[in-house]
Amino acid sequence: MSTRHRLSFTLQSKDSRQIAEIPVDRLIVAGWSGRDMDAVEAHIAELSALGVARPTSIPTFYRIAARRLTTAGSIQVSGANSSGEAEFILIGIDGAVWVGAASDHTDRKVEAYDVTVSKQMCDKPVAPTLWPLEEVRPHWDRLRLQSHALAGNGQRRLYQDGPVAGLLSAEELMTRLAREDGAGLGPGDAMMGGTLPVLGEVGPAEGFAFALIDPVLNRTIAHSYQIETLPGP
Repeated sequence: MSTRHRLSFTLQSKDSRQIAEIPVDRLIVAGWSGRDMDAVEAHIAELSALGVARPTSIPTFYRIAARRLTTAGSIQVSGANSSGEAEFILIGIDGAVWVGAASDHTDRKVEAYDVTVSKQMCDKPVAPTLWPLEEVRPHWDRLRLQSHALAGNGQRRLYQDGPVAGLLSAEELMTRLAREDGAGLGPGDAMMGGTLPVLGEVGPAEGFAFALIDPVLNRTIAHSYQIETLPGP
């Protein structure tokens, strides 16, 4: 029998801080999770023109191998067609839900013909710090997601920047997940909440940095990783 996948997180609240080994048994990536349905439909139409099939449901919950979730500072990818996406992540821990920042790193070439397979192609980096969802629930829509594409010479290019208000809320996503599978987000479950539009064009980089910013409590969860492209045959 395989051992449970565990990651070390700093559980950071307003009043305490502890490091714990957290099991992750199930990883879910929510797609097509924008609040503006007209914008979602427009994006679906754009991708359909490129050959990407329309999702069977909105939002869509993609089930990903739990071991894809990693706090490492680098990942390996096949080919030069992948890129990151800054997302919030929800993790069930001992009956409570914690929130953090992650990157839905995805193979864009594979995405053009099979979104589900593309989600499985790459590791999903996650920042090693989490906040209690209860602490940010009152001002959820004021949280911001931000990301930068990193170059080898140290340059950073702003890639995404905007409020999570553009996405379905944590509560709404958990409600819809429970409606779909009857269980919802429980202990050992992790769910990534979807992403914001890119500033410019979607494209690869040598590294990727992402952050979840809380302007009300004046704190930030941030992480970055390097991307190693493996040589082909």
